[in-house]
Amino acid sequence: MRFLFYTHSLVSDWNHGNAHFVRGVMRELVARGHKVAALEPADGWSRTNLLKEQGQQATRRFSTDFPELKSISYDADFDHESLLFQADIVVVHEWTDPALVRRLGLARRGGGRFTLLFHDTHHRAVSETAAISALALDDYDAVLAFGETLRERYLRAGWGKNVYTWHEAADVRLFRPRTRIARTADLIWIGNWGDDERSDEIDEYLIRPVKRLALNASVHGVRYPTAALSALADAGIDYRGWLPNADVPTAFARHRATVHIPRRPYVESLPGIPTIRMFEALACGIPLVSAPWHDDEGLFRTGIDYLRARSGEEMAQLLRMILNDGDLAQALAANGLETIAGRHTCGHRVDELFDILSRCGTVGVVCQMKQKEAAA
Repeated sequence: MRFLFYTHSLVSDWNHGNAHFVRGVMRELVARGHKVAALEPADGWSRTNLLKEQGQQATRRFSTDFPELKSISYDADFDHESLLFQADIVVVHEWTDPALVRRLGLARRGGGRFTLLFHDTHHRAVSETAAISALALDDYDAVLAFGETLRERYLRAGWGKNVYTWHEAADVRLFRPRTRIARTADLIWIGNWGDDERSDEIDEYLIRPVKRLALNASVHGVRYPTAALSALADAGIDYRGWLPNADVPTAFARHRATVHIPRRPYVESLPGIPTIRMFEALACGIPLVSAPWHDDEGLFRTGIDYLRARSGEEMAQLLRMILNDGDLAQALAANGLETIAGRHTCGHRVDELFDILSRCGTVGVVCQMKQKEAAA
Protein backbone atom coordinates (compact mmCIF):
# COMPACT_ATOMS: atom_id res chain seq x y z
CA MET A 1 0.00 0.00 0.00
CA ARG A 2 1.07 3.61 -0.49
CA PHE A 3 1.53 5.75 2.62
CA LEU A 4 2.10 9.51 2.70
CA PHE A 5 3.10 11.22 5.95
CA TYR A 6 2.81 14.99 6.40
CA THR A 7 5.45 15.81 8.98
CA HIS A 8 6.88 18.94 10.51
CA SER A 9 10.18 17.37 9.51
CA LEU A 10 11.45 13.89 8.86
CA VAL A 11 14.98 15.05 8.09
CA SER A 12 15.49 17.06 11.28
CA ASP A 13 15.09 15.89 14.86
CA TRP A 14 16.32 19.21 16.32
CA ASN A 15 13.87 19.84 19.20
CA HIS A 16 11.46 17.58 17.34
CA GLY A 17 10.83 14.25 19.04
CA ASN A 18 7.97 13.21 16.77
CA ALA A 19 10.52 12.64 13.99
CA HIS A 20 11.84 9.69 16.01
CA PHE A 21 8.52 7.87 16.01
CA VAL A 22 7.51 8.65 12.43
CA ARG A 23 10.89 7.45 11.17
CA GLY A 24 10.41 4.20 13.07
CA VAL A 25 6.89 3.66 11.75
CA MET A 26 7.97 4.41 8.20
CA ARG A 27 10.92 2.01 8.47
CA GLU A 28 8.59 -0.72 9.70
CA LEU A 29 6.20 -0.10 6.81
CA VAL A 30 9.05 -0.22 4.30
CA ALA A 31 10.28 -3.48 5.82
CA ARG A 32 6.80 -4.94 5.29
CA GLY A 33 6.89 -4.05 1.61
CA HIS A 34 4.79 -0.87 1.55
CA LYS A 35 5.62 2.29 -0.41
CA VAL A 36 6.20 5.18 1.98
CA ALA A 37 7.12 8.84 1.62
CA ALA A 38 7.04 11.92 3.83
CA LEU A 39 6.36 15.54 3.06
CA GLU A 40 7.76 18.43 5.07
CA PRO A 41 7.76 22.22 4.68
CA ALA A 42 10.98 23.55 3.17
CA ASP A 43 11.12 26.29 5.82
CA GLY A 44 10.12 24.16 8.81
CA TRP A 45 11.24 25.49 12.19
CA SER A 46 13.16 22.37 13.23
CA ARG A 47 15.02 21.96 9.96
CA THR A 48 15.81 25.68 9.74
CA ASN A 49 17.30 25.72 13.22
CA LEU A 50 19.29 22.54 12.59
CA LEU A 51 20.83 24.05 9.46
CA LYS A 52 21.58 27.30 11.26
CA GLU A 53 23.25 25.56 14.18
CA GLN A 54 24.91 22.54 12.58
CA GLY A 55 25.11 23.22 8.83
CA GLN A 56 24.33 21.02 5.84
CA GLN A 57 26.26 18.03 7.18
CA ALA A 58 23.58 17.59 9.85
CA THR A 59 20.76 17.18 7.34
CA ARG A 60 22.93 14.90 5.20
CA ARG A 61 23.14 12.59 8.22
CA PHE A 62 19.49 11.72 7.63
CA SER A 63 20.21 10.01 4.31
CA THR A 64 23.16 8.17 5.81
CA ASP A 65 21.32 7.01 8.91
CA PHE A 66 18.00 6.19 7.24
CA PRO A 67 18.70 5.33 3.59
CA GLU A 68 15.34 3.58 3.16
CA LEU A 69 13.36 6.73 3.98
CA LYS A 70 12.27 9.45 1.56
CA SER A 71 11.28 13.01 2.43
CA ILE A 72 9.98 15.59 -0.05
CA SER A 73 10.16 19.30 0.78
CA TYR A 74 7.26 21.52 -0.25
CA ASP A 75 6.67 25.26 -0.56
CA ALA A 76 3.60 27.42 -1.12
CA ASP A 77 3.33 26.41 -4.79
CA PHE A 78 3.62 22.66 -4.28
CA ASP A 79 1.03 20.45 -6.03
CA HIS A 80 -0.18 18.36 -3.11
CA GLU A 81 -3.11 16.86 -4.97
CA SER A 82 -0.85 15.09 -7.46
CA LEU A 83 0.59 13.02 -4.62
CA LEU A 84 -2.59 12.73 -2.59
CA PHE A 85 -4.50 10.96 -5.31
CA GLN A 86 -1.73 8.37 -5.68
CA ALA A 87 -1.81 7.50 -1.95
CA ASP A 88 -3.87 4.93 -0.08
CA ILE A 89 -3.27 6.36 3.40
CA VAL A 90 -2.34 9.94 4.31
CA VAL A 91 -1.26 10.77 7.87
CA VAL A 92 -1.15 14.48 8.75
CA HIS A 93 0.76 15.65 11.82
CA GLU A 94 -0.69 18.25 14.17
CA TRP A 95 2.12 20.76 13.43
CA THR A 96 1.02 21.00 9.77
CA ASP A 97 -0.13 24.47 8.74
CA PRO A 98 -3.89 24.85 9.42
CA ALA A 99 -4.58 26.01 5.85
CA LEU A 100 -2.96 22.85 4.52
CA VAL A 101 -4.86 20.71 7.04
CA ARG A 102 -8.05 22.15 5.59
CA ARG A 103 -6.86 21.73 1.99
CA LEU A 104 -6.10 18.05 2.52
CA GLY A 105 -9.53 17.55 4.05
CA LEU A 106 -11.19 19.22 1.08
CA ALA A 107 -9.24 16.93 -1.25
CA ARG A 108 -10.63 13.95 0.66
CA ARG A 109 -14.17 15.36 0.45
CA GLY A 110 -13.72 16.14 -3.25
CA GLY A 111 -13.29 12.54 -4.28
CA GLY A 112 -10.03 11.41 -2.71
CA ARG A 113 -10.12 7.64 -2.21
CA PHE A 114 -7.29 7.71 0.34
CA THR A 115 -7.88 7.31 4.07
CA LEU A 116 -7.02 10.58 5.80
CA LEU A 117 -5.74 10.54 9.40
CA PHE A 118 -4.82 13.40 11.72
CA HIS A 119 -1.95 12.64 14.12
CA ASP A 120 -1.58 14.60 17.38
CA THR A 121 1.55 14.15 19.51
CA HIS A 122 1.55 17.42 21.44
CA HIS A 123 -0.19 19.19 24.31
CA ARG A 124 -1.78 22.04 22.35
CA ALA A 125 -5.20 20.44 22.77
CA VAL A 126 -5.03 21.61 26.39
CA SER A 127 -2.48 24.44 26.23
CA GLU A 128 -3.69 26.12 23.01
CA THR A 129 -7.25 24.87 22.75
CA ALA A 130 -8.40 27.58 20.33
CA ALA A 131 -5.74 26.60 17.78
CA ILE A 132 -6.79 22.94 17.75
CA SER A 133 -10.48 23.80 17.83
CA ALA A 134 -10.04 25.90 14.70
CA LEU A 135 -8.61 23.03 12.66
CA ALA A 136 -10.90 21.64 9.95
CA LEU A 137 -11.04 17.94 10.83
CA ASP A 138 -14.57 17.03 9.70
CA ASP A 139 -13.30 15.47 6.48
CA TYR A 140 -10.68 13.35 8.22
CA ASP A 141 -11.48 9.67 8.64
CA ALA A 142 -9.93 9.51 12.09
CA VAL A 143 -7.68 11.18 14.63
CA LEU A 144 -4.68 9.39 16.13
CA ALA A 145 -3.96 10.70 19.64
CA PHE A 146 -0.76 9.64 21.41
CA GLY A 147 -2.44 9.03 24.75
CA GLU A 148 -5.83 8.12 26.18
CA THR A 149 -6.27 11.45 27.97
CA LEU A 150 -5.65 13.28 24.71
CA ARG A 151 -8.15 11.02 22.93
CA GLU A 152 -10.73 11.85 25.60
CA ARG A 153 -10.02 15.55 25.12
CA TYR A 154 -10.79 15.27 21.40
CA LEU A 155 -13.97 13.32 22.09
CA ARG A 156 -15.25 15.81 24.67
CA ALA A 157 -14.58 18.72 22.32
CA GLY A 158 -16.10 16.98 19.29
CA TRP A 159 -12.92 17.29 17.22
CA GLY A 160 -12.95 14.65 14.48
CA LYS A 161 -15.37 11.83 13.65
CA ASN A 162 -13.38 8.96 15.13
CA VAL A 163 -10.54 9.22 17.64
CA TYR A 164 -8.12 6.42 18.50
CA THR A 165 -5.26 6.16 20.98
CA TRP A 166 -1.98 5.52 19.20
CA HIS A 167 1.00 5.72 21.54
CA GLU A 168 4.52 6.46 20.46
CA ALA A 169 7.05 3.62 20.69
CA ALA A 170 10.67 2.66 20.16
CA ASP A 171 12.25 1.97 16.79
CA VAL A 172 14.00 -1.20 17.92
CA ARG A 173 15.95 -1.44 14.68
CA LEU A 174 17.84 1.55 16.07
CA PHE A 175 17.19 1.50 19.82
CA ARG A 176 18.69 -1.68 21.22
CA PRO A 177 21.40 -2.48 23.78
CA ARG A 178 24.99 -1.97 22.66
CA THR A 179 26.49 -4.52 25.03
CA ARG A 180 30.03 -4.30 23.67
CA ILE A 181 30.34 -0.64 24.72
CA ALA A 182 31.71 -0.11 28.22
CA ARG A 183 29.67 2.02 30.64
CA THR A 184 32.33 4.57 31.61
CA ALA A 185 30.15 7.37 33.01
CA ASP A 186 27.36 7.60 35.57
CA LEU A 187 24.40 9.51 34.17
CA ILE A 188 23.11 10.90 30.89
CA TRP A 189 20.01 12.92 30.17
CA ILE A 190 18.94 13.65 26.60
CA GLY A 191 16.26 16.32 26.50
CA ASN A 192 15.59 19.83 25.25
CA TRP A 193 14.97 22.85 27.44
CA GLY A 194 11.72 23.82 25.71
CA ASP A 195 9.67 26.84 26.77
CA ASP A 196 10.28 26.68 30.53
CA GLU A 197 7.80 23.78 30.65
CA ARG A 198 10.08 21.77 32.95
CA SER A 199 12.77 24.20 34.09
CA ASP A 200 12.04 23.67 37.79
CA GLU A 201 11.87 19.91 37.27
CA ILE A 202 15.25 19.82 35.49
CA ASP A 203 16.75 21.65 38.44
CA GLU A 204 15.15 19.44 41.09
CA TYR A 205 15.39 16.02 39.42
CA LEU A 206 18.61 16.34 37.45
CA ILE A 207 20.91 19.20 38.40
CA ARG A 208 20.66 19.05 42.19
CA PRO A 209 20.85 15.23 42.50
CA VAL A 210 23.90 15.14 40.22
CA LYS A 211 25.60 17.86 42.24
CA ARG A 212 24.70 16.19 45.54
CA LEU A 213 26.09 12.81 44.43
CA ALA A 214 29.04 14.30 42.50
CA LEU A 215 28.17 12.17 39.48
CA ASN A 216 29.98 12.00 36.18
CA ALA A 217 27.05 13.25 34.11
CA SER A 218 26.30 14.74 30.70
CA VAL A 219 23.33 16.41 29.02
CA HIS A 220 22.38 16.58 25.35
CA GLY A 221 19.70 18.92 24.02
CA VAL A 222 19.01 22.33 22.57
CA ARG A 223 17.55 25.74 23.51
CA TYR A 224 19.25 25.89 26.91
CA PRO A 225 19.39 29.52 28.14
CA THR A 226 22.53 30.99 29.68
CA ALA A 227 21.26 30.56 33.24
CA ALA A 228 20.57 26.87 32.65
CA LEU A 229 24.01 26.30 31.14
CA SER A 230 25.57 27.99 34.17
CA ALA A 231 23.57 25.73 36.50
CA LEU A 232 24.71 22.64 34.61
CA ALA A 233 28.32 23.75 34.77
CA ASP A 234 28.04 24.53 38.49
CA ALA A 235 26.83 20.96 39.09
CA GLY A 236 29.73 19.56 37.07
CA ILE A 237 27.44 18.39 34.26
CA ASP A 238 28.98 18.29 30.80
CA TYR A 239 26.61 20.00 28.36
CA ARG A 240 27.09 18.59 24.85
CA GLY A 241 24.34 20.17 22.75
CA TRP A 242 22.35 18.53 19.97
CA LEU A 243 22.78 14.82 19.41
CA PRO A 244 21.49 13.11 16.24
CA ASN A 245 18.90 10.56 17.29
CA ALA A 246 20.79 7.82 15.48
CA ASP A 247 23.68 8.36 17.93
CA VAL A 248 21.54 8.12 21.07
CA PRO A 249 21.82 4.33 21.60
CA THR A 250 25.62 4.57 21.70
CA ALA A 251 25.42 7.48 24.14
CA PHE A 252 23.08 5.51 26.40
CA ALA A 253 25.43 2.52 26.26
CA ARG A 254 28.28 4.58 27.72
CA HIS A 255 26.31 5.53 30.83
CA ARG A 256 25.01 3.57 33.80
CA ALA A 257 21.69 5.38 34.25
CA THR A 258 19.34 7.97 32.81
CA VAL A 259 16.34 9.99 33.97
CA HIS A 260 12.90 10.77 32.55
CA ILE A 261 11.66 14.34 33.06
CA PRO A 262 8.25 14.90 31.45
CA ARG A 263 7.04 18.36 30.55
CA ARG A 264 4.63 19.95 33.01
CA PRO A 265 1.57 20.11 30.67
CA TYR A 266 1.64 16.32 30.33
CA VAL A 267 1.93 15.70 34.05
CA GLU A 268 -0.79 18.19 34.98
CA SER A 269 -3.23 18.10 32.05
CA LEU A 270 -2.49 14.96 30.01
CA PRO A 271 -1.42 12.35 32.56
CA GLY A 272 -0.29 8.98 31.32
CA ILE A 273 1.74 10.24 28.35
CA PRO A 274 5.52 9.76 28.69
CA THR A 275 8.16 11.32 26.48
CA ILE A 276 9.35 9.13 23.64
CA ARG A 277 12.76 9.02 25.33
CA MET A 278 11.30 6.70 27.95
CA PHE A 279 10.47 4.11 25.29
CA GLU A 280 13.85 4.59 23.65
CA ALA A 281 15.87 4.43 26.87
CA LEU A 282 14.22 1.22 28.05
CA ALA A 283 14.72 -0.27 24.58
CA CYS A 284 18.45 0.39 24.99
CA GLY A 285 18.61 -1.41 28.32
CA ILE A 286 19.70 1.56 30.44
CA PRO A 287 18.31 1.76 34.00
CA LEU A 288 15.93 4.71 34.32
CA VAL A 289 14.53 6.82 37.15
CA SER A 290 11.55 9.04 36.38
CA ALA A 291 10.55 12.34 37.90
CA PRO A 292 6.91 12.35 39.10
CA TRP A 293 4.72 10.94 36.37
CA HIS A 294 1.49 8.95 36.57
CA ASP A 295 1.34 5.96 34.27
CA ASP A 296 -2.46 6.01 34.14
CA GLU A 297 -2.59 3.61 31.19
CA GLY A 298 -0.21 1.03 32.62
CA LEU A 299 2.26 1.31 29.77
CA PHE A 300 5.10 0.16 32.01
CA ARG A 301 5.56 -1.61 35.33
CA THR A 302 6.50 1.04 37.87
CA GLY A 303 9.18 -0.22 40.22
CA ILE A 304 9.98 -3.10 37.89
CA ASP A 305 10.79 -1.56 34.49
CA TYR A 306 11.92 1.73 36.00
CA LEU A 307 11.95 3.56 39.32
CA ARG A 308 9.92 6.68 40.08
CA ALA A 309 11.06 9.48 42.37
CA ARG A 310 8.57 11.66 44.25
CA SER A 311 11.10 14.36 45.11
CA GLY A 312 14.58 15.51 44.22
CA GLU A 313 15.88 13.92 47.41
CA GLU A 314 14.35 10.58 46.44
CA MET A 315 15.79 10.93 42.94
CA ALA A 316 19.26 11.15 44.47
CA GLN A 317 18.56 8.12 46.66
CA LEU A 318 17.32 5.99 43.76
CA LEU A 319 20.20 6.97 41.50
CA ARG A 320 22.63 6.05 44.27
CA MET A 321 20.92 2.66 44.59
CA ILE A 322 21.22 1.91 40.87
CA LEU A 323 24.83 3.03 40.67
CA ASN A 324 25.83 0.99 43.71
CA ASP A 325 23.74 -2.14 43.11
CA GLY A 326 24.65 -3.99 39.95
CA ASP A 327 21.92 -6.58 40.41
CA LEU A 328 19.24 -3.89 40.66
CA ALA A 329 20.57 -2.11 37.58
CA GLN A 330 20.67 -5.35 35.61
CA ALA A 331 17.11 -6.28 36.65
CA LEU A 332 15.71 -2.89 35.67
CA ALA A 333 17.44 -3.05 32.30
CA ALA A 334 16.15 -6.56 31.58
CA ASN A 335 12.61 -5.78 32.72
CA GLY A 336 12.42 -2.60 30.67
CA LEU A 337 13.63 -4.43 27.59
CA GLU A 338 11.02 -7.12 28.14
CA THR A 339 8.17 -4.62 28.27
CA ILE A 340 9.35 -2.75 25.17
CA ALA A 341 9.77 -5.96 23.20
CA GLY A 342 6.35 -7.20 24.25
CA ARG A 343 4.28 -4.04 23.82
CA HIS A 344 6.03 -0.89 22.62
CA THR A 345 7.91 -1.29 19.35
CA CYS A 346 7.09 0.49 16.11
CA GLY A 347 6.08 -2.94 14.83
CA HIS A 348 3.34 -3.04 17.47
CA ARG A 349 2.21 0.42 16.43
CA VAL A 350 2.02 -0.52 12.75
CA ASP A 351 -0.14 -3.50 13.71
CA GLU A 352 -2.38 -1.11 15.65
CA LEU A 353 -2.45 1.30 12.72
CA PHE A 354 -3.68 -1.41 10.38
CA ASP A 355 -6.40 -2.31 12.86
CA ILE A 356 -7.49 1.34 12.90
CA LEU A 357 -7.40 1.48 9.09
CA SER A 358 -9.60 -1.61 8.98
CA ARG A 359 -12.12 0.13 11.22
CA CYS A 360 -11.97 3.15 8.89
CA GLY A 361 -12.88 0.89 5.97
CA THR A 362 -9.61 1.31 4.07
CA VAL A 363 -10.26 -1.03 1.16
CA GLY A 364 -6.87 -2.68 0.82
CA VAL A 365 -6.55 -3.19 4.56
CA VAL A 366 -10.04 -4.66 4.90
CA CYS A 367 -9.25 -7.14 2.12
CA GLN A 368 -6.01 -8.15 3.83
CA MET A 369 -7.81 -8.64 7.15
CA LYS A 370 -10.43 -10.86 5.50
CA GLN A 371 -7.72 -12.93 3.82
CA LYS A 372 -5.95 -13.44 7.15
CA GLU A 373 -9.19 -14.44 8.84
CA ALA A 374 -9.93 -16.92 6.06
CA ALA A 375 -6.43 -18.40 6.28
CA ALA A 376 -6.77 -18.78 10.06
